[in-house]
Amino acid sequence: MGALSLPRARMSLFRQGSQFTLIGALQLAVDCGIFIAGTAAGLPAVPANLLGRIGGAALGFWLNGRFTFARQDGARLGWQRFRRFAVMWLILTLISTWLVSATVELVGLRQAWLAKPLVEGGLAVVSFFLGRQVVYR
Repeated sequence: MGALSLPRARMSLFRQGSQFTLIGALQLAVDCGIFIAGTAAGLPAVPANLLGRIGGAALGFWLNGRFTFARQDGARLGWQRFRRFAVMWLILTLISTWLVSATVELVGLRQAWLAKPLVEGGLAVVSFFLGRQVVYR
């Protein structure tokens, strides 16, 4: 590893982290918006959470592949990356759905609306490192 490699790696991590955070905020707005609208309309928490995560995931896969983790030769998309993304998404969605539905059962729907961004924010940290090291490599 050359003397310039470490600073470039840090800059890449900083750039990717910054872009991932901005895109993640947009994903979070879509996800939580769908979840809150769905549950407010009477949809149970589990399907509302799944719909919200699907909306956020579709947006996030494309934006992160196109911008956050893109290389100079272009976007980092395609079916192979989508399969890896889908596996990661399924695992994180199971965790999210369990935590959100448990929150609804324990403290009620309105508190789950407040807890959902915290749940998704914690999972976003895991998602960033998995995306960087596994999905978009």
